[in-house]
Amino acid sequence: MLAEIGLALSVVCAGLWSGLLLTLTTILHPIYAAQDGAGFAAELRRFLPVARKSPTNYLLVIGLVVAPVIALIGGAPPWLTGTGLALTVIGPLLISSRLAEPNYDVILAWDPAALPDDWRAVRRRYFALNWIRAVITWIAFLLFLAAFWSYL
Repeated sequence: MLAEIGLALSVVCAGLWSGLLLTLTTILHPIYAAQDGAGFAAELRRFLPVARKSPTNYLLVIGLVVAPVIALIGGAPPWLTGTGLALTVIGPLLISSRLAEPNYDVILAWDPAALPDDWRAVRRRYFALNWIRAVITWIAFLLFLAAFWSYL
């Protein structure tokens, strides 16, 4: 029973996080990419403070780490669940905190009227990190789904 609850929560958290990243990468990225530097900086000045403090982010990332641990303690398939857990620690947790967040700080420090020379490289890094986290999370979601399916 503990494994089922942990796996179900893992699937839900990874599915919701995957959806957030799908929206970001396939809807917001094209909008941001079409803008000049000042527009990109202005948009992220509106978006990032809200996104960074969203309780949804905190709850889902905590769920992405805790739920698979609960599933593993309950006897869930270790290879699928453990690999999904490792991916969620790497993507939504470590890449976000160690690479994406510092990049956000750089973007938020910009003056949209006087962008630094490297603004395009920073924007590319922003897009790339989002795609990396998205792909990692999508794989974790599939692993949790497979673990849940195989456990039933």
